[in-house]
Amino acid sequence: MDFSFTKEQLELKSSAIEFARKELSKDARKRDEEESFSREAWRACARFGVQGLPVPTEYGGSGTDIMTTVLVMEGLGYGSPDNGMIFSLNAQMWSIELPLLGFGSEEQKGTYLPGLVSGDLIGVHAMTEPESGSDAFSMRTKAVLEGDGYVLNGSKLYITNAPVADVILVFATTKPGSGFAGVSAFLVEKGTPGFTVGAPLKKMGLRTSPMGEVVLADCKIPSKNRLGRLGAGMAIFNYSMEWERSCILASAVGAMQRQLEECITYAKTRKQFGQAIGKFESVSNKVADMYLRLETARLLIYRVAWLKQQGRPAVTEAAAAKTYTSEAWVQSCLDAIQIHGAYGYMRDSGIERDLRDSVAGTIYSGTSEIQRLIIARSLGL
Repeated sequence: MDFSFTKEQLELKSSAIEFARKELSKDARKRDEEESFSREAWRACARFGVQGLPVPTEYGGSGTDIMTTVLVMEGLGYGSPDNGMIFSLNAQMWSIELPLLGFGSEEQKGTYLPGLVSGDLIGVHAMTEPESGSDAFSMRTKAVLEGDGYVLNGSKLYITNAPVADVILVFATTKPGSGFAGVSAFLVEKGTPGFTVGAPLKKMGLRTSPMGEVVLADCKIPSKNRLGRLGAGMAIFNYSMEWERSCILASAVGAMQRQLEECITYAKTRKQFGQAIGKFESVSNKVADMYLRLETARLLIYRVAWLKQQGRPAVTEAAAAKTYTSEAWVQSCLDAIQIHGAYGYMRDSGIERDLRDSVAGTIYSGTSEIQRLIIARSLGL
């Protein structure tokens, strides 16, 4: 593995940092407090090329390789504290764009990818249900073939981007009792009769990323909107999850780098008992631990991205990267608050927002407990 990047890659990362500082950081605190999603910022990201990073040029993207894409997402996390917007970007890229590329027909790719890349469309997938989270096979949403289409009935909960989405990749049971082979995937557009989205849900963190419930009541869609073959739903979902777990926390690495630098600056300038607090081991040890977590997380993310770029399976490595990075981010946020003392606990510091945002990383894309189960099984347990 070679993690020495080209001049062009490093320049693109630098550009992403400057873009994030300019376009994603303004009013970030206000948008967090108001729990508002910025279409303006979303379109700015599209103009910069974020949504099109992993998409080939024939569909409007840039066809950027995965290592470079990870660097760009790391740059966004470093340049902007708006973790919610960056999370929404990740959600679209890995949960609907990649499945379309991997399993979509040419008609489906041509219909949806250009709009997703340009920012005219917002998309995501919908798997989680009120009674079906980690236990995906308990899914109750059903799709029944009727004439020239499918009729979908059921509900999905905690769906990122749902309140603003134009197209959602819905997973539904087409053959109950068949386990893995009984799930299929369907592209459902906003405005389809029988398809409704609830009001945005109130969340602890990632407040600038809208989340809602999706309800399907006798929602009929044409057969051409089924993604992949009948019964390929779990294969599509697992494909998406491997990509998501591999890349979604690259932005967290950037955020951890930003946080570490802020803590170093504060530890050098804040004085107590006649000296900078960084001179006290109780503070300097926390800074050292933050550095160790950052560099370990970065190497895990880079390694799994390298494996994906080589076309090699990375199920275990993705689970490891996702678990470690998400938990490291939470702990580093706690250390950053402790280093800053009372100020770190204040909203003005921005650190408490990072902590609120970081906790979700241990839940989305499969909880830490599920990731450990994946790792353990790969080790023969």
